[in-house]
This record gives sequence, structure tokens and C-alpha cells, in this order.
Amino acid sequence: MAVSHKTHRDEPAVSPRTQVAHARGATIDVKRLAEPEAADDPAAQAQIEEAVSEARAADAVVLVIGETGGMSGEASSRTSLDVPGRQLDLARRVIGIGKPVAVVLMNGRPLSITWLAEHAPAILEAWFPGTEAGHAVADVLFGKVNPGGKLPVTFPRSVGQVPIYYNHKNTGRPPSETDQYTSKYLDVPWTPLYPFGHGLSYTELRLSRLELSATRIPKDGRLSVSVEVENVGRRAGDEVVQLYVRDVVASVTRPVQELKGFERVTLQPGERRRVEFQLGPEELGLYDRQLRFVVEPGEFQVRVSNSSTGGLTGAFEVR
Repeated sequence: MAVSHKTHRDEPAVSPRTQVAHARGATIDVKRLAEPEAADDPAAQAQIEEAVSEARAADAVVLVIGETGGMSGEASSRTSLDVPGRQLDLARRVIGIGKPVAVVLMNGRPLSITWLAEHAPAILEAWFPGTEAGHAVADVLFGKVNPGGKLPVTFPRSVGQVPIYYNHKNTGRPPSETDQYTSKYLDVPWTPLYPFGHGLSYTELRLSRLELSATRIPKDGRLSVSVEVENVGRRAGDEVVQLYVRDVVASVTRPVQELKGFERVTLQPGERRRVEFQLGPEELGLYDRQLRFVVEPGEFQVRVSNSSTGGLTGAFEVR
């Protein structure tokens, strides 16, 4: 796919002197995914060599890889989350040249892209963006738009980690680096490659000064959780501030965390703003074993972050 030369406002995305070359690179045949890839397939190899040749002659490369539209939807399950076909071979060759490379992923499911995460200078997740894909990708890659999107799913390191999601139930032996006999893997970290809610931009936004309006509330009470967001970078950008809550002990098993609020804010360089969330029975309650919606007394933990990992933590008690 060639990046569109003009944006939807009919303004040049790049200099009029810029030449955009295009090579297919690798072909995905959905009907032949179950067949082993032939490393010495002359036609496939010729396509890769053409793309590598174009990349060597270019100042920068936009490498569009992923899945086809026919690989998602009804009757389109896969046993592997790897980038299909010989696209990873193509990526290794192109990135190995040493030119600036931006990888654009088009896919309908999270892919296991550990090698790309380690070696690609930049990765833009486009999913299946439709007819305006060229305009949208060009706006982001050439800096007209500072991206602020966040992942709505978790990206595993390997298909062997599936199912993997941010609001899972706790295990009897939570993973520990110091205890061998806990829930983890021998060959990869137990953490996701990219967590739910993850996303980068061209600026740096920092969270600080987490404040809770109370440390104890009644079962029908409410409290506010607020945090300060500051743009410490050099250009305007968006942050999606996310609030996660954990009911530490309950009469029924509870997720290790639940997303209970989020707010997207736009900040200029040097600007700071306080973002506030409200927590009450609607956010703290659960359905008990009799399927009654109740708020149970006990300790609750809160975390405000820019993804489902890390961030600032606090706690309060419901009495």
C-alpha cells in the first residue's frame, strides 16, 4: 500500500519534490495459509527482493504488513498469531538495511510481534481503517496529527499466553520472579507485549499527585479520585487517563482490576490539568451468589495510569 500523497484537506502530506515508490513485498493467500511456506519460492523471493531494492534507494520506509480483511470475521479463526506469510522475512530484510522504518500494522486481531517490537523504530496500529486509511496514516506518520489512541485489547508475546486480558481473575499462585512454582512461563515473561490501554504519541505526558477525597466511606458513599496530568514534551498532545479499581477481598471472586473511568485530555506543551473521577456504589458493587447487586465492606485499591499497567496507586476502605 502506498501512503497517500495528500490529506483529506487536499494539502500536501510531503514536499512536492518527494517521490513515493511502492513495491508489493509479500503476498498473502488466505486459501493457502495452512500450507508450509516455501523459502525458495522464486515468485515470492522476487517480490521481497524488489521491496528490499526500493528500500535501499529510499530515505525512509513505510512498511505495511499484517492480515487481509478475509482473515477476520466468521469462519476465520487462526491457530497462530504470527504475522502471516513471508512478511516477517520481508520486515527483517528491510529493517536490516538501517533506514528509518515505520511499520504500519493492518490486522483484525492482536498479533504476536515480538521481533518487530524489538527491532522496528516505530509501529502504528491501523487495524482495518477503511477507505480513508491513506489519509489517516499519512497524517500520523508525517506529524500532522499527534496520535493519542489506546489499545482496546492486550497484545500477547506468544499465542501460548492466550487468553490474556487485563481484568482476569487472580490465580492461587500469582506469578513471582523469586518463586519458581507460580503461574508463569519458562520461555517468555508472563506480562503482555503491549497491555490494554497502551499507546504512545510524539510528546510526553506525565501523571502525578494522586489524591483521594476520603480514605473511608460507607457502603452508599462516594469519593473522588484525581490526578494531575502535565505535558512535559515539546508539542501538543492527548492523553487518555485511566482509572482502575480492585476489590481486594469479596464473597465472590473478583478481577485483579477493572476499568472504572477514563478521560481524554488535550494539553499544550507545559500545560497541566487535574482530572477527577467519581467512585460510588455503581463502580464498587458486585453481584453476589444470590445475584444481588451489593457493595461489600472491605479494602479497595485504585490505580490511575495511561494503561492497564504501572501508574499511581492508592487505597480506601468501605465500611
